[in-house]
Amino acid sequence: MPHKVNYEDYDYGYYDEYEDYDDYDYDVEDNGEAPTPASESKQETSKPRVWSCAICTYDNEEGMSVCDICGVLRTPLVNNNSKTAPFKFDVPSPDDLVSNGLHSSKTGSKGNILDLKSSRVSSSVSEKNGSVNTRSSAKKFDIANALMPKDKQDSVDERNSLKNEVRASSRISDSSSLVMAKDRLGTIDEGNRSNHGTVDDSISSSVDGTESSSHTGNLTSNMKNMSSTAKSGNSTNVSARKKKSHTQYKPEKWMLPDKKGDRMTQLNLAIVGHVDSGKSTLSGRLLFLLGRITQKQMHKYEKEAKLQGKGSFAYAWALDESAEERERGITMTVAVAYFDSKNYHVVVLDSPGHKDFVPNMISGATQSDAAILVIDASVGSFEVGMNTAKGLTMEHAQLIRSFGVDQLIVAVNKMDAVQYSKDRFDSIKVQLGTFLRSCGFKDASLTWIPLSALENQNLVTAPDDGRLLSWYKGPCLLDAIDSLRPPPREFSKPLLMPICDVLKSQHGQVSACGKLEAGALRSGLKVLVLPSGEVGTVHSIERDSKSCSIARAGDNIAVSLQGIDVSRVMSGGVLCHPDFPVAIATHLELKVLVLDFAPPILIGSQLECHIHHAKEAARIVKITSLLDTKTGKVTKKSPRCLTAKQSAILEVALQEPVCVEEFSNCRALGRAFLRSSGRTIAVGIVTRIIEDQQ
Repeated sequence: MPHKVNYEDYDYGYYDEYEDYDDYDYDVEDNGEAPTPASESKQETSKPRVWSCAICTYDNEEGMSVCDICGVLRTPLVNNNSKTAPFKFDVPSPDDLVSNGLHSSKTGSKGNILDLKSSRVSSSVSEKNGSVNTRSSAKKFDIANALMPKDKQDSVDERNSLKNEVRASSRISDSSSLVMAKDRLGTIDEGNRSNHGTVDDSISSSVDGTESSSHTGNLTSNMKNMSSTAKSGNSTNVSARKKKSHTQYKPEKWMLPDKKGDRMTQLNLAIVGHVDSGKSTLSGRLLFLLGRITQKQMHKYEKEAKLQGKGSFAYAWALDESAEERERGITMTVAVAYFDSKNYHVVVLDSPGHKDFVPNMISGATQSDAAILVIDASVGSFEVGMNTAKGLTMEHAQLIRSFGVDQLIVAVNKMDAVQYSKDRFDSIKVQLGTFLRSCGFKDASLTWIPLSALENQNLVTAPDDGRLLSWYKGPCLLDAIDSLRPPPREFSKPLLMPICDVLKSQHGQVSACGKLEAGALRSGLKVLVLPSGEVGTVHSIERDSKSCSIARAGDNIAVSLQGIDVSRVMSGGVLCHPDFPVAIATHLELKVLVLDFAPPILIGSQLECHIHHAKEAARIVKITSLLDTKTGKVTKKSPRCLTAKQSAILEVALQEPVCVEEFSNCRALGRAFLRSSGRTIAVGIVTRIIEDQQ
């Protein structure tokens, strides 16, 4: 390794082992190969005003006293009192330290040359402070000249190596190390400028050994940290994203609603109830009376229904558009329609009532702000709906309450089948009211309305049938909808939209449909799609089947995305703010309530877990404790099983990761439903995310 100032006698602890090197002269034997004075004169004649460096063999101009490449002195002074020691590195050398810190790179190791400790002959060595007094030797050039070819190392100018040290120190070392390296470089530069043919007999350099060791250690540790940081920083996976607190989010002005705007408040209204209770007929009749379905369209539906012998299904066909739904006479998917009342822009979510399509009902009705529970008042039909084995009236009511809906309109339909009997209405109200109160509904939040959708009694106007008008003085269905409290909206929170459905176009674009739970969207905005972790750009937005520029919390929209693979957007996923991603987990802690007549839940039970629009296979891995259903306090730890009407804390392991949040942080993503054998057996909330995939 080259040294710029002088090559003195070194002792790194190897001197005792290689003591015989003191007598070596490294002179070339007299075998005819050594140049004679005559040959030297011929060489000088052929190359005038040029001298060759003994280290790098570079041809320098005659007037230069040091080599222009490696900085070695042309004619070093001879100290007759010194003895020559072999040129050896310190143990361990700085190269070894850096090499151990990184795997193979020795970058910047030569910059540590100033940290070498030198001693030999007439040099007093102090191991405590590392100060070394060195003296030059003429034979040192011969030693270095003999050693360098053996090691096959190129000579490098120490000035360049010191500059490398300064650059490396500025990146990975502290400010004190940087100042120290600059001071060293300046001292040597001044010495080079003063050396024009003469060099002092002795140059004393004092290097603090403690500082050198500390500097080397800092360099090694900092380079390790830099390597680990670089490895982690190169990852573009979604798991590298750091989740920020919602308190750090500040919404832009356009995201907040305009108080002076003419736009009506949107109300998402779910229509639920037992199969064949008249949900679709009620929804279709409302849309027709409010002008959302034209007379021409209605005439078409009536004609098609009569041709298939289902004339009474004409209004239902306004929502049940698929051939299979019309053939079977049942709703299979959640149909979406719109109408305007005095106070609200109402989004109707007509949900299926058949037990085979309860998962579709959960996926659609989870977007609701309020609900209409449709009851079939005809003799025998109400009793079947309330049957725990076959009926779905109670299950739908429990699901609606677990969605967070606390405002419920109970529409007792088909009153014409019982001659608008007040006794029948009161009997239904007593039986069902008791159950609804057990689900958590309050009497003040319940509205009971007798009506007949097929005969248009008590829908948008007061009834005109004397049998009903004689004892009922309450509001009609449309007035009851207008009397609902406006739902709260989270405009000032980061973007959050669970994906209910995905539409793919032939042009390669994909649209995500769902309810915007929080935040706002507009064209050109970047969104993060989870759980895939892809980032896309909003191309366009549709609300109520019409293009719009801005969508805010509470809107049911279809978002067209670009710059993203179609296969990476899926139902059950989430659109969210790139800087505020939701959690992705497979192991959750739930607080659940086991429903009536549910089978026992054991550790290891295989279930279906529904969280917003996501559905995954789940397994009960632990039942932590039983809770008192009234106080919520722990009554028993680690029970063996759960039975009907019990409340408990348990842990579930999902087969695939889902987007989820703790209920205390986000209600929309914090509700869970457990189903088995085609029935909902437990409802609950997410209390803790045990294993976050991010």
